Formats: sequence, C-alpha cells, structure tokens
Amino acid sequence: MLIGPGGAGKGTLAAELVAEDPTLWLSRSWTTRPPRPGEHERNSYEFVDRTTFTEAVERGEFFEWAEFLGNLMGTPIPRPPEGADVLLEIDVQGAEQVLAKRPDATVILLLPPSVEAQAARLAARGDDEEHIARRVEKGRQEVERGRQVATYTVVNDDLRQARGELAAIVDRTRTAALRAATPEDT
Repeated sequence: MLIGPGGAGKGTLAAELVAEDPTLWLSRSWTTRPPRPGEHERNSYEFVDRTTFTEAVERGEFFEWAEFLGNLMGTPIPRPPEGADVLLEIDVQGAEQVLAKRPDATVILLLPPSVEAQAARLAARGDDEEHIARRVEKGRQEVERGRQVATYTVVNDDLRQARGELAAIVDRTRTAALRAATPEDT
C-alpha cells in the first residue's frame, strides 16, 4: 500500500511503478468527489455518485472505504490478473482497514519534502487556497497516523530517486514473501 498526504506524489509514483513493472497491478479506487482538471485522462479514479458508492458498500464490494473531507473514497475488492501483485494507492484510514484484514500487507508512507512543497503541488493540480489549507492540515494528521502503520517511509524530494526506492521496496517485499512461502530444505 502506498499512503501519504495529498501532494506527496502517490498517484504519479504509483503510475510510474506500474508502467515499469508488468507484474504490478494498481487497484483503481472509487470516489464521490468531482474530478480535477485532466483527471479523466489519467483514469485516476472511478468517479461515481454517492448513491452508487453507498449501494456498492451495502453489497460488500469494498476492501476498504472511508469518508474524507466530505467525499466517499474506497478500494473495491481487488481482482488483479493472474500472477500480479496488487498496489493500493490509498489514505491512512484505508490502510488501517486493510491491515485489519491483511496484517501481512506492506505499507509505504510517501512524504513530500516539506509543507511548502506539498502546498505547491496541490496548487499545481488546481486546488484552491481553502482546499490546500485543509489538505495540508489533514496531511499533518495523516503523517502522524501513517508513521504508526508504515513499514517503510520514502520522501519524494526527487521523483527518480523516490521511484527507485519504491521499486526496491517492492522487490524486497516480493523476495521476503517468496522466502516465507518456500519451505526450507532439511
């Protein structure tokens, strides 16, 4: 799971990891919030109305879901292609729900290099000043909670370096999982 405050670069890095690794599958989250400019083209989320979302919750179709700043967001139960590892790009609250079901999951906390960089990234994607202020404050709370559940922490100061660190964590996690699944010779 890739978690972190808005403006940390989760979406950008998740997309790059999946593009570079054909055995990594990104689960597409649902949200009731309106799309930001250009977001439809990137297929960041499945944008649905509140009724559609709540009906899916009632049918038990979500791995995790929560309300965040007045909008519902959640991860449908993953259905990856055969042989693929699942990458979830979610918030801290969602990660806590997933860990309750899958305590073996790996959580990576992605951080912006500073609050100023975080605010600048939020502004660059079209968020207004009021929303940026709310996201920055919420981000402080998310980071505190995220540090409690994260297996790894990566600071996204340099995109290429952060991508390399994330890819290395994915490789380490896969290697550890293979070792755990393979009985040792006696």
